[in-house]
Amino acid sequence: MDVAARRFAADGYHATSVTSIVDDLGVGKGVFYWYFTSKDELLGEILVDALRSMRMAQRDAIAGEPDPARRIEWGIRASLRWLSDHRHLSVLMELARTEERFAQIIRRGDRQTVADALPHVSAGITAGLLRGEDPEILTMAILGVTTHLARVLVLEQGQDPDPVAESVIAFCRQGYLASGPSVARRIA
Repeated sequence: MDVAARRFAADGYHATSVTSIVDDLGVGKGVFYWYFTSKDELLGEILVDALRSMRMAQRDAIAGEPDPARRIEWGIRASLRWLSDHRHLSVLMELARTEERFAQIIRRGDRQTVADALPHVSAGITAGLLRGEDPEILTMAILGVTTHLARVLVLEQGQDPDPVAESVIAFCRQGYLASGPSVARRIA
């Protein structure tokens, strides 16, 4: 699947044929069709596997951390590192968002990401570590900042994921307002 994923990302999904994939592998088409009924099914499996791999990286990164705010931070770092290390899969995920036959896989992954992060955000709110807002909205806000900066800074501009993660974490911790009494007076 990795050979096909890299070929899809490099040459484009539509431009890549089953023949080119099996030629890269040095096998016949029969072997391909033994495992997959179509190129679409192959891409679907690649996407499901990629989403699972990212979730496992996030889970492993936060394992054993009792502080929910730190779990969120470590999850952000793991996500950005995973995306940086798997750029070819990120390209395919972006493609999948634009193709309705694959978009459902990505939407299901998005819902799972929110479901995975929500308990940590809720625990942070309960512990008084995070603002007492709607935990689902706060979770989606954290994920939105993370996803957008990952796409623009890490994937498109090629920046190192670690400093980007620190910027995401700093923003999520502090929001967009400067602190201090003069700021509070100007806003009120």
